[in-house]
Amino acid sequence: MATEENVPIYAEIQRDVERKIMSGAWPPGHRVPSEAELVAQYGCSRMTANKAMSNLAASGMIVRRRRSGSFVGPPRVQEPLLRIQDIRAEILATGRSHRFKILRRNTRIASTQEDAAHVGVPVGTPILTLEIIHYADDEHFAVENRQINLAVVPEAAEESFKTIPPGTWLLQNVPWTEAEHAIRALPADRVTSQRLKIPFGDVCLSIARRTWKADRLVTFVRIIYPGDRHRFVARFTPSSSL
Repeated sequence: MATEENVPIYAEIQRDVERKIMSGAWPPGHRVPSEAELVAQYGCSRMTANKAMSNLAASGMIVRRRRSGSFVGPPRVQEPLLRIQDIRAEILATGRSHRFKILRRNTRIASTQEDAAHVGVPVGTPILTLEIIHYADDEHFAVENRQINLAVVPEAAEESFKTIPPGTWLLQNVPWTEAEHAIRALPADRVTSQRLKIPFGDVCLSIARRTWKADRLVTFVRIIYPGDRHRFVARFTPSSSL
């Protein structure tokens, strides 16, 4: 059984619980409804409720205690701000399966100064552009728009990316020396709402990242997540620079 957005019931349960936790409505230590209560609330099977709870426990969002029930877990460090996240590894770490689909792929030349400056390459640079949708189980997890500098990574032009997503492939095959993140919230436009199966105007988290090898750009990527499905947390001390 699935919702009208074709989202499985277990994913709907998981999303609802995550929203309440991440919004602060359910603080750490708050008791989470039992599987029996979820079955009654969502009209689903015990197996479906168990799958949702198991995924939440695997991700650290909740803690399951025998005879006591399930509770919101302690605040956790997910993806540090100074680390390049691998979407595939990020999803697998939550106990969910990962798959992806390349929606668009083409090779072009950065022909204008404005275009070249946006990507961060010289005019005349050959670029491989890809648009990708990532799924966690059957949930639309993130949209990735990536541009790879073929002057630095020419082998990417021949890579099919049929079994491994471009971000994972780059991390495994191309060493990098410097990166920058630009993070902001933005409303879902028509295309994004269709890609992620969320309402038009819903808040999304946009992460734009450039990665360099020495002083040459390797890739520029923008990843857009539904706002309630991702967060960055960094732990630091009073001695950290302001």
